[in-house]
Amino acid sequence: MSAASHRISRLEPYLDRPEPAPTLLKMLVGVQLAGFREDAGLAQDQAARAVGFSAAKLSRIESGKGRRPPTENDVRALLQLYGTDDYEASVLLKLLQRAGEPGWWQRYDKRLMPEWFDRLVGLQEAAATIRTFEIQYVPGLLQTPAYTRAVVERGLPNAPAAEVERRVELRRHRARLLLRPDAPQLWAVIDESVLLRVLGSTEVMREQLAHLVEMAQRPNVTLQIVPLNVTNASAPAIPVTYLRFGGLDLPDVVYLEHIKSANFLEDRDETEEYRIALDRLADEALKPRDSLELLRTTMEQRYA
Repeated sequence: MSAASHRISRLEPYLDRPEPAPTLLKMLVGVQLAGFREDAGLAQDQAARAVGFSAAKLSRIESGKGRRPPTENDVRALLQLYGTDDYEASVLLKLLQRAGEPGWWQRYDKRLMPEWFDRLVGLQEAAATIRTFEIQYVPGLLQTPAYTRAVVERGLPNAPAAEVERRVELRRHRARLLLRPDAPQLWAVIDESVLLRVLGSTEVMREQLAHLVEMAQRPNVTLQIVPLNVTNASAPAIPVTYLRFGGLDLPDVVYLEHIKSANFLEDRDETEEYRIALDRLADEALKPRDSLELLRTTMEQRYA
């Protein structure tokens, strides 16, 4: 079996996933096409010219970006150019077909799911490990519905009640990710100020902290708190989400959210800087056991 065929054989289990994973599959298709191109000794611009694509189009295909996967005709043209054998081509085309199946989150309207947020949710659904740092709110995957409602009402004070509830429903559905049999590992670092900032009411906060205590005891969740008395913590100035995909030749991705947009970083030098920053921050935060104790103490003393 050739090296390319061996790479492809590792992808066959993804053909039988019970839930669609379009973001993951688009990325896998793109990575494999890039590998075939490199095996054929072609630069990206050479391959693009040979099949009549712009360089930007081929780059987009290989990176797996965009709401929709590439067309079958486009992928077949590339496979033919690269001289891909029948087995490799058949697996990749089946993956491409599955990549066109919508994920659950893509059934929401685009006002709730702009393209950048659609991509984040898809990446989280596909990730093996999710690391996150929050300085303002409880991380979305760990929020209770009542806390989410308070966050939405604070950020969108003029939103109709139906839209608020739709956003709460979306967040609740996202949080189920952590309860799946194949759930990713979540490593969350939270500034202590998040625990002290009252959103909704003291009852909402007590329920939220109780939920954090419960989730922090799950085997796939690690929770650390950066206490207020750590004045020289090397915390980033904005929330950071770091995603890894586990042995699939996919790059790590760093997600940086802004008010109405987001940045996705995939360059290894950039993502490595954030990985080091998160490692340093985890070293400065309370250990998971001490963080759990601080959660319980805060809940009893502040929100009794």
